[in-house]
Amino acid sequence: MPPPSSSLNSFYPRSPPCKPSLLLLSFLFLSLFAFLRPLSPPCPNRTPTSVRVLWNHRPSSHPHHHFQNRHKVMAFVGIQTGFGSVGRRQSLRSTWFPSDPHGLHGLEEATGLAFRLAFFKAAYALFEADFYVKADDDIYLRPDRLSLLLAKERSHPQTYLGCMKKGPVFTDPKLKWYEPLSNLLGKEYFLHAYGPIYDLSADVVSSLVALKNNSFRMISNEDVTIGSWMLAMNVNHESNHELCAKQCTSTSIAVWDIPKCSGLCNPEKRMLELHQMESCTHSPTVQSDE
Repeated sequence: MPPPSSSLNSFYPRSPPCKPSLLLLSFLFLSLFAFLRPLSPPCPNRTPTSVRVLWNHRPSSHPHHHFQNRHKVMAFVGIQTGFGSVGRRQSLRSTWFPSDPHGLHGLEEATGLAFRLAFFKAAYALFEADFYVKADDDIYLRPDRLSLLLAKERSHPQTYLGCMKKGPVFTDPKLKWYEPLSNLLGKEYFLHAYGPIYDLSADVVSSLVALKNNSFRMISNEDVTIGSWMLAMNVNHESNHELCAKQCTSTSIAVWDIPKCSGLCNPEKRMLELHQMESCTHSPTVQSDE
């Protein structure tokens, strides 16, 4: 792990090499991980298939004094977990997240990934990133493919990325997703991303961080709350269904049991089962149509 004054200086997607070489894959976890800003690929007109990270020992700066000396990264990903989710965290450590300190240290050194428990405001204070990602602890994630998705060039500076949906507003208090503020929302929800994983660009998070407390209305369901805030901002809604795949494929990024469960059903068991499948752990990355 680099010293506190280090920053991630360069991150770029690696295209299929002009000559055969070893491809580096990115793995991460448990709370937050960071990828670096992409530069021009070495081979023009090639589709990136992996990433490479280089450390720089100069701190990044920010025009606002409250956010000086932040690590400069491409994406900062926070895994949402709870005190009662010990079993889920054990399954994560047994699958796509290294469990021992040596493995974690080696992962950070090799990939430039930083691990923290933080929410958007705390993450923004720690890292200068192009994207801030929230993911639940009960999804099976392919970090290498997530990094490639986030490294894509985008013309809109304010991006809200996720598996987008619409649906009826539940007005029955007996139902799981009952919405107490249904009278304000109407009969159907607006377009918003599923809650297990979504990404917000830096400009979006910067605007949210600058808000005073209680400036925006809180709705009972987190995904709807974030979606309503995005409606109030000039954001581009980018939908990618590889973030809500039902099974592992050559293009899936996040796998969970949609729509039966808001994550994997019985995640402690399912996470281990998926990790034993060749299609989940070792299948090559194929460019998605999305």
